[in-house]
Amino acid sequence: MQLANPGNAPTWQCVMVCWGDKYPIELINHLMSEIERYAPTPPRFVLICDLPKPGLRAGAITRDFPPFFLNPLFKKGGCQAKLAMFEKGVLSEDLPAIYIDLDTIVLGDISAALQLMDTCKTVGMLPSAIIPFGHVGRTLWKLTHKKKYARGNSSMVIFHPAECHYVAETFRSLFAQHPDFGFRPMVADERFISWVAQPHMKKLPKTLIVKFPGEFMFPWRWWLYVKACLPWVRARREKLAAITLNGLLIKPESLITLGEGEVVTDNKSRQMVWSERTMGGFRNRILDFYQFLK
Repeated sequence: MQLANPGNAPTWQCVMVCWGDKYPIELINHLMSEIERYAPTPPRFVLICDLPKPGLRAGAITRDFPPFFLNPLFKKGGCQAKLAMFEKGVLSEDLPAIYIDLDTIVLGDISAALQLMDTCKTVGMLPSAIIPFGHVGRTLWKLTHKKKYARGNSSMVIFHPAECHYVAETFRSLFAQHPDFGFRPMVADERFISWVAQPHMKKLPKTLIVKFPGEFMFPWRWWLYVKACLPWVRARREKLAAITLNGLLIKPESLITLGEGEVVTDNKSRQMVWSERTMGGFRNRILDFYQFLK
């Protein structure tokens, strides 16, 4: 999808969501600065939040959460509150959007993801299940009467607000029928987006964004050393624009305190060795990204 650029007007919008005070304003501002640093054209930054954000960088726009999406149930592990970005009236409908989680490290141009949009109906996410997005996922979705489908991770989502209000509208309707999340796709925001937008889903490649545990953690520690030496892995990693730090043990405040060679094991028995030998330079890049926290 080609992006028009009349004058110096933004050609895309970067959307973030924050409820409560978990993420300091310094982190939000830093993430915005790094996104702008790498992007060929600066985006319109939009922060959907439930509290005032004094000190937010100049030019960034704040949008209030619709009251419906501030339901305490939606702010737990399922993060259904994030679906507020699809609510009509929250985002301007003039530009395509990239949503990005606040616990994401940006190392390159994330706006390149917009070139993956076939039409304004396209919704892009990083795959997180065996069933692939595309023809296979759509066919299975239809044959199983929408019970089986390809799923993605919502740390980054590309979409056009003008064409995606149905996501929030459908969730509202289903919540009225299933307030206990008895309908399985409702248990998490990313499951719901994947389910409801399945006909238009497209994968974000691992040359653009990866999940930290999937890229730098594995049950067999020796594999981390081997993987870091593989030329095709090294070439792909060099192209990475973003790494999302999903998982309770993999957070900035934790990573910056680790010593060289220290091992972290998550609840899935995956291990990470905080070392240049296993991470091929990304240890220092992560530390550089979060040096303001020290």
